[in-house]
Amino acid sequence: MAENIARVFADAIAPDPTRPLLTWYDDATGERTELSGATLANWVSKTANLLVDELGLGTGDTAGVLLPPHWQTAAVLLGCWSAGLTVAETPGEVDVLFAAADRVGQAEAWSAGDRYALALDPFALPMRQVPPGFADYVLEVRAHGDHFTPYASGAEDLVERARRRADELGLAPGDRVLIDAAAHPDPQDWLLAPLATAATVVLCANLDPTRLPSRTETEKVTRTLT
Repeated sequence: MAENIARVFADAIAPDPTRPLLTWYDDATGERTELSGATLANWVSKTANLLVDELGLGTGDTAGVLLPPHWQTAAVLLGCWSAGLTVAETPGEVDVLFAAADRVGQAEAWSAGDRYALALDPFALPMRQVPPGFADYVLEVRAHGDHFTPYASGAEDLVERARRRADELGLAPGDRVLIDAAAHPDPQDWLLAPLATAATVVLCANLDPTRLPSRTETEKVTRTLT
């Protein structure tokens, strides 16, 4: 059976689920959020359970994702792939849509029965005001279970693409990769390619170049993508 993203994710965290897998910085707000493999896996499972148990979705269904690089985006994407959904790359008709609060206006280009908004606030706080026609992802997803058995099918093609991209970016197994979110907004770069090589990520939004030297040392970065 072809390998899928859910299997790659599981393999990436298996050696040590407690090690930092994805560390998020936003230099505009000063936020730093560090997720171990186990913590991110819990968010991924909750998302997959939301899709399967609450919405009745699975293999063959589609999701639209209007989200910037962010640790919560990683949870949404990996949750969709774990549940067997295909993430659409262009606007159109989908079964579920996830949108950042500042991108809900773009949702008009998508047709979706269920819509979730993400504030992307520090500490995953619930939204102060939920946009009309949307549910609050953070509020809804917390009610679901921490464990999910990924579907065996779905997103096989993404694995090969991710491995090719990892080669292009010069990533190696065990790398600690600092990534400028603005320069590499494609999930192939900031999420899938590192996972495919069992690398860990320091994802930086609004990156302040003056902080690079100290952050590289503090986070034990071995590869920088800016």
